Amino acid sequence: MRRGRPSDERLMRAVARGDAEALAELYDRHAPWLFLRLERRCSDQGLVEEVAQDTFLGVWRNAKRYERGNVGGWIWTIAARRLIDAQRARGARPEQASEAVDTASTTPSAEQHALSGVEHGELGAALHGLSPELRDVVRATIIDGMSMADAATALGIPEGTVKTRARRARVLLREALA
Repeated sequence: MRRGRPSDERLMRAVARGDAEALAELYDRHAPWLFLRLERRCSDQGLVEEVAQDTFLGVWRNAKRYERGNVGGWIWTIAARRLIDAQRARGARPEQASEAVDTASTTPSAEQHALSGVEHGELGAALHGLSPELRDVVRATIIDGMSMADAATALGIPEGTVKTRARRARVLLREALA
């Protein structure tokens, strides 16, 4: 960490106390990778911007709930949930509904089904058994499909560290699921 730049954790504590400048600093640090990750999941730029804004509003409102761990991972968790909620809300608008039953909007997508399996069941239990650092790398590289370089930027760690953690996580997941 460079001298003079507060850590993300310190900024989160300041945001929890109502420091708007700390929130602005978090935004400057995390918005670029957040937009990148959201754009990989959604092609609607307007929706991406709306979700990003709503995410940082959520950070402001819920900063006191942040405990410990990777701040970027915490922000991504908020963003991913907001994106899913926004996509569902947009799909449910009356002006977009047709008279015929749209099975695509009532049936969970393959991605939603797979992500549900990640959160629950054997894979979810194995994933939750990993340390937070390994879990963050798995989420970024496998679940979000980010490259090692993008994951390194998003997590604020060197690319070599991402590769090492990903390799270690795969070994541990394989052992847990065997």
